[in-house]
Amino acid sequence: MDIQTLLLYISLFIALFFEVFLLITYLEVYDELSFEEKHIGTNIEKFPSVTIIVPCLNEERTIQKTLKSLLHLDYPKDKLSIITVDDGSTDGTLRKLNGFKKHPQISVLSKKNGGKHTALNLALEKINSDLVGCLDADSFVNPETLRKIIPFFDDPSVMAVTPSIKVHEPKSILQYAQKIEYSWGIFLRRMLSSIGALYVTPGPFSIFRTRVFKELGDYRHGHHTEDMELALRMQKNHYKIVNSHMAHVYTSTPAQLPALYKQRVRWTYGFLNNAIDYREMFFNKKYGHIGMFILPIATSSIFSTLYIIGKVFWANLMRVYDFFVRIQTIGFDLDISRLSFDWFFFNTGIVPFLTLSVTMLSLLLLYLAIKLAEGKVRFSKGILYYLVFYVFIVPLWLTKAVLNTIFKKQISWR
Repeated sequence: MDIQTLLLYISLFIALFFEVFLLITYLEVYDELSFEEKHIGTNIEKFPSVTIIVPCLNEERTIQKTLKSLLHLDYPKDKLSIITVDDGSTDGTLRKLNGFKKHPQISVLSKKNGGKHTALNLALEKINSDLVGCLDADSFVNPETLRKIIPFFDDPSVMAVTPSIKVHEPKSILQYAQKIEYSWGIFLRRMLSSIGALYVTPGPFSIFRTRVFKELGDYRHGHHTEDMELALRMQKNHYKIVNSHMAHVYTSTPAQLPALYKQRVRWTYGFLNNAIDYREMFFNKKYGHIGMFILPIATSSIFSTLYIIGKVFWANLMRVYDFFVRIQTIGFDLDISRLSFDWFFFNTGIVPFLTLSVTMLSLLLLYLAIKLAEGKVRFSKGILYYLVFYVFIVPLWLTKAVLNTIFKKQISWR
């Protein structure tokens, strides 16, 4: 067996193994999901005090809507406070924030630009509430979102709760495709939550016990992914992170390819470099499922995805090349009467079988993901865009992030 065939087997096995794991996990937690959908957030006896930090950098278009969504949360007003931090915006963000200065629930801070983590840390200095969360200034919460999160803190071992993130008002082809991708993210986070293996606490409305920052320290730069670095730091210190899939947050996503490309390069680059920083967790039984299974498979999946797609692209390119060589050699001759089908020529090898299995399981999991995120499944143009277009541009930012990591090239956020 040559090295290319071996790599292909390994890549397909990793994909198939992970998909089977997700399907089994879903079946195991199905009753739990149904219970959460019916009962979580309906009867809260004690409301802890909560502070939400909203870091802002040139967000004048969305900041007012973001703050209004927080003010409309179905939560006792005396238990909820909001701290906004302008991180050196050069547009009208600070002016928009100052319009909320007289509101009793909102505090407005301003500082020189230093990055999102420094804005968050400035606000953390002012906090004495039981819980603290962050909401990106381009995101919006449903009125019941916080009520869907709070009950999870009844378990004293829970240190952080992440929400389900959806695409806000998609308009472009890319945004409709991202809507399907975010449904997949909702499914994946809920499955990882059930085995204690969440490795990111997203900026849009992850809620923490305030003691997390007092015990583990403030936010760090984290290669422009401070939310991932914090989650890995928590996992390393055995702090429990769970997911509330019924707590919905809506975020504005890139509408054009250049912006999406830059965002995803940052995300993938951040994951790879944080994984390097926390490499002692890999294959370490001390860290349970996240160390023994999730981090290794998440990292290897980046490279296996690039290999499989690269091999498929090269094989198809060679077929096109052979086709044109044949035309130049013998001319174009299409005789339909000579076309026939014989099962003898059908490839029943292990590679086609594995490929078909991975594809079918992927479609099944996509169905379950959309059902979990939306409550029902119906064919939409977003699914079409995702399957026939979006999956083929993913290698663009995976390749860039891997190269940046290999050559230690820094990236910028904006």
